[in-house]
Amino acid sequence: MHGALNVAKFGGTSVANYAAINNCANIVINNPNTRLVVVSAAAGVTNHLVLLANTALTSQQIAELIENIRKIQFAILNELKNPSEVEDKLFSLLDELESYARHEEINFRDDLKDALVSMGERMSSLLVSAIVREHGAKVINFDVRKVLRTDDRYTEATPNLEMIAQLSQQLLLPELEHAIVVTQGFVGADDSGRTTTLGRGGSDFTAALLAEALGAQTCEIWTDVIGVYTTDPRITDRARPLPELSFEEAAEMATFGAKVLHPATMEPALRQNIKVFVGSSKEPSKGGTWIVRDCEHEPAFRAITRRKDQVLVTVKTPKMMYAQGFVAQVFEIIAKHKLSVDLITTSEIAVSFTLDNPPNSMSEKMNKETLLELSSICDVKVERDFDAVTVVGNNMHSVAGVSSQIFAAIADFNLRMICFGANVHNLSFVVDKNDSENVVKVLHAALFE
Repeated sequence: MHGALNVAKFGGTSVANYAAINNCANIVINNPNTRLVVVSAAAGVTNHLVLLANTALTSQQIAELIENIRKIQFAILNELKNPSEVEDKLFSLLDELESYARHEEINFRDDLKDALVSMGERMSSLLVSAIVREHGAKVINFDVRKVLRTDDRYTEATPNLEMIAQLSQQLLLPELEHAIVVTQGFVGADDSGRTTTLGRGGSDFTAALLAEALGAQTCEIWTDVIGVYTTDPRITDRARPLPELSFEEAAEMATFGAKVLHPATMEPALRQNIKVFVGSSKEPSKGGTWIVRDCEHEPAFRAITRRKDQVLVTVKTPKMMYAQGFVAQVFEIIAKHKLSVDLITTSEIAVSFTLDNPPNSMSEKMNKETLLELSSICDVKVERDFDAVTVVGNNMHSVAGVSSQIFAAIADFNLRMICFGANVHNLSFVVDKNDSENVVKVLHAALFE
């Protein structure tokens, strides 16, 4: 490639309708370095597809959901200047979608679910390509499954970095020389060519993986918010956007619930020192947040995040004082089930930890199996309805008065568990889900206002 390469990713609300996609096309055309565009499914489509994939439905209900999807896509198609260019392709994608949705085993086979859920991105990239083409650019709609190789853990596939780099250099790089390439986020394929998906947050992850594979300098994540805020602006209107963040801070924020970037997205960017930008495709002129390796200014407090749907698990054996290896056994079981534990505290005879537990998710399923196995070696107590609140910042353990400031602010709330991060970037506590919003407000007022 000549010069710097930028990969631009557009989320579901950015590609929700014709007008929104036009904004995206302008953003792409206005940056000559943008050669690769990664898109999500149009807003609302993935939710319909997930329902079709995971819920037992009547034939009539299936028809209604497909009709809802069709309407979203047709609203975009009908505003194109030359709909006939992509009409046939869209019809065949909708037929393919319907055949998966009506497959008698759709609720029971993860490979079919991935094939179905990927249809949102496949339709979206077709329509986005057409609109960027209307702006006078040469455009290719590229099937990401040709390069984004993963393992076959359907619904939560793990990318194969070496294969992605090799295939991207071979098949994708030559295309970027003479056209803008539009491709799908969230979707991949296993060694036998079957469709896989990367789990939630997967489109950002795709953009970062392809940026890494192609040696890009920058990766833009365009969404519906002007960058990363000090906390969720829906919780307090005093939240404000941050001009810059370090990779570490962003990774902590993502891990502990900030919706802006999935934790996995930061990994490729960090490995290759790719600068990541987060901005709003509705208001590109308002700027956004740059996430970089080294920030000029690294304050003690940067942001507050909340992660909902936490389960607090306490495992207890009265014999722990003599049972060497009890903790190892517990974590072996957790590792075997591929669960990720965020917060941990231990005492002489007990270990408490939190697990993510979004309803109807993969983790909820795995949590059940894990807890069953744990109860064979110890007493297990499971408490639900908690949220984790995390203060993210820098050198929090060495700056005088940092933790006392935080605890003074939330003295009126009952904290179930407190974790001073194993690194210097976070302090987290588990609180009742009914308190979490107020905890965030009070902390934000104390630390940022």
